[in-house]
Amino acid sequence: MSSVIQTTTIKIDESIKQRVKALAESRHRTPHWLMQEAIREYVEREEKREALRQDARRSWEEYQATGLHLTLEEADEWLAQLADGKDTEPPECHV
Repeated sequence: MSSVIQTTTIKIDESIKQRVKALAESRHRTPHWLMQEAIREYVEREEKREALRQDARRSWEEYQATGLHLTLEEADEWLAQLADGKDTEPPECHV
């Protein structure tokens, strides 16, 4: 996958700039690399959080519409079996 690299300017205060510079030097990297990595990691983390939030919203809407659910005990028992190495199907949802 090819991407176009574009220059972007951000304003940061001098203390953060110096901290980035010092950290980059200690990592034998450039401040530019460090900032790119920080932004990439932040975006990936926030995308995962948003995906989880959307999944939770859809799950809540489905529960509101159908009433189907598992109890905490049912879910814990199933997860314990999986943790013990048993290949078991999840319990049936119920109202």
